[in-house]
Parts: sequence; structure tokens; C-alpha cells
Amino acid sequence: MCFDIRPHKEYNGQTSYLDGKHVAKKTLIGLTGNIATGKSVVRRMLEHLGAYGIDADALGHRVIGRGAPGYQQVLDEFGKYVLGADGEIDRAKLGKLVFGDAAALAKLETIVHPLVRTGLEHLIKNAQQDVIVIEAIKLLESPLRSMLDSIWVVTASEQAQLNRLASKRSMSEADARQRMQHQSPVVEKVAAADVVIKNDGTVEETWNQVHDHWKKLFPEAETQPLMVAARPATPAPTPTAADLDLTGKELTVQRAGPKQAEEIAQLITRLSGGAVSVSRGDVMAQFGDKAYMILRAADQVVALAGWQVENLVTRTDDLWLEPGLTLRNALEPLMAEVERASGELQAEAVLVFVKGPAASDTKTWLDLGYEARAPETLGVNAWQEAARDSMPAGATMFFKQLRMDRVLRPI
Repeated sequence: MCFDIRPHKEYNGQTSYLDGKHVAKKTLIGLTGNIATGKSVVRRMLEHLGAYGIDADALGHRVIGRGAPGYQQVLDEFGKYVLGADGEIDRAKLGKLVFGDAAALAKLETIVHPLVRTGLEHLIKNAQQDVIVIEAIKLLESPLRSMLDSIWVVTASEQAQLNRLASKRSMSEADARQRMQHQSPVVEKVAAADVVIKNDGTVEETWNQVHDHWKKLFPEAETQPLMVAARPATPAPTPTAADLDLTGKELTVQRAGPKQAEEIAQLITRLSGGAVSVSRGDVMAQFGDKAYMILRAADQVVALAGWQVENLVTRTDDLWLEPGLTLRNALEPLMAEVERASGELQAEAVLVFVKGPAASDTKTWLDLGYEARAPETLGVNAWQEAARDSMPAGATMFFKQLRMDRVLRPI
């Protein structure tokens, strides 16, 4: 799908969005690339650097969810055949109807595009960040292209694309090649690009490309170099749980970056008793999917939370605590910072997926504003979908609503 969003006015050559008397100048980066090139990974990296990221294709899915304004319009046009057993529109069924029929696809786009256009404009206008990254697979075919300050294209080798489609989407090679052949030629995208990110090497190579281009666009930006030593120095021995003494030590929360990847890997490996062996490279790869908050006691990492905001919902699926910490001492500062950062990304709710002893202490969770919930009890379709997609087997989900107003309610 392609999306059209038009500015209210031009302000000194930059797009301006009006919100009452408030005028905010925002730099818009358009991010695109063919299937399985790693567009979302690059968007996440730009978010780590301070941008506000929007997945326009995911927004297109949201506007046809049950209760959203496009839901009944799709049913009126295509019939109840497209519904799944849960009453939601089954996107696979809908796709079979429209992607082989140009007229049907045009009808769907007539429904979805105006809603996505309004949603994009609303999110951009209300974002606190000065830089907005809009990820869309058909970005260059969209009128949106004309209002972007910079176009970024992510590329990857054919083999890398095939490997990702096989591992992440369980596609056969034949199906993967068919999907790839339906994409516009990558050479056309590259020709239109201001920035090209080659994403078929190591994670660190991609990180450093993103960082370097960010600094060229925003030379005054306060960022730490993402490059870390290829062979980090051997760390000092890490105390065991029995050695942990937090008496009199101040606890501080830090949003981790690639420089803390080694410390994160050590903490997870140690606290799992070796059952989960995580390398620094594994953590570096995870930075393309999530952010980490780490809790320090003096210079020692004693807890962490791994989280991401997708489709206005925060999902926290990594929670590791030193046995010497009480759950409250760890959760209160960690989750407060996750919630603060989530608020900056306009998140509506936080979902935390917990296993083990931390899941049984419901009083501490309640005291912090969280309650144990099942996905089907969440009142908002997008929250339910996020819960179903992310909830690991055997986990307890704790839920907290961050804001009473729904961000996209105006559309």
C-alpha cells in the first residue's frame, strides 16, 4: 500500500504542523526497501538515536481492526468472508482477494489510505521528537515522497533476504522468491535514495552506517559512537549472587546502548545459570528489535528490562534481576523509566511478560499500577493483538494503561 499525507504549510523550507498556536518544525525521513532487507531494524536504530519511528504498513493494519473506522467499510466492500473466527479481518484472506485483482486492491486502498494519511499526520503532529522516520514499503510510489527531507533505502543481498524469510516467516524458497519478485526493482529505490544502508553484513556494520549518516544529517546531535572494540577487553570477574551486597549502594537506571552489550550478555548468561548463553553479538542483534534499560548498583549491572514500542503498545519481554534485589527495588526504577520513554513514543499501554518467581508477587505489580491480565480481557483490539503476538508460553502478562485518551481516537 502507499500512503499520502499532506502538510498544512511550509515553514522556512521545512514541513510544519499546526497544533493550535504551537508550530513544530520536524525533519521527515522516509525509510523503505524491499522485503526482508531489514527496514524495521534500521528504523529501530534511528529510534535509539532519538527519532520517532512510524511503521506506516502496521498503521494500515490497525485502521481495519475491529472497532477502527475502516473495519465496517472493508466488510461492506468485501463481505464477511474476510473475517476470521475471532471476528477480526483475516489479512491473509483479504490479501488473497486483492493482490491478484487490481480493481479490488484499488477499492481497498480507497478505504485504507485516507485513514492512514490522517493517522500519520496526527502522530507526526503530536510527536515530541524533532525527527520522524516513516517506514513504508511503497514509500516512493506515494505522494508522501514529495514532502520528505531525506529518503533512506535499505538493501540486502538476495541470499540474505531468502535466509530471513525462511527463518523469520517460515517461507519456502519458492514462496520467498515469488514475494521478492513482486517488489519493485531495488535499483529504482537506490536511484531515488539520499542514503543507502547495506544490511547484509554484521549488525555492527549496519549500526555504524546508520550512525554515520545520522551524524551527517544532524552534526550537532549528542550521540555516543556506536562502534565498539571488535575484541573488547577481558572484563573483571563478575560477582556471583552470593557475593552481591547492595548495602548503601545507590541504584541508577540507564538506557543501554551497544557499549553495554557485553555487560548485558554477561548478566543474562550468569543469572540464567548458563541455561541461556548470550554473547555480545546476540545482544547487538537484539538492539535491532528492542531497547534495554539497565539498573546499576554503583558500577555493577544488577537488573535489566528489554522493551519495544510497536503500534503504540510497549512490550517488555526481557526481565532479569539479581537474586539479592527485592522485586520492588528493581521494578520501581526500571519500569518508571520504561514508562517515561514509552510516553515519549506515544505508547498507550505497557505489557510485561514475566516467568518465574517475579510473576507470583502480584502485590508488588499491583502497587506499581500493573495487573495480571489475559490477552482477551484487554479492551482494545490493538492491545489484544500485541499481547497475542508477543506472549511467550508459560508467561504471566501484567498490564498497565499509560493514558486514558487513545492516541488515534480522532481518526
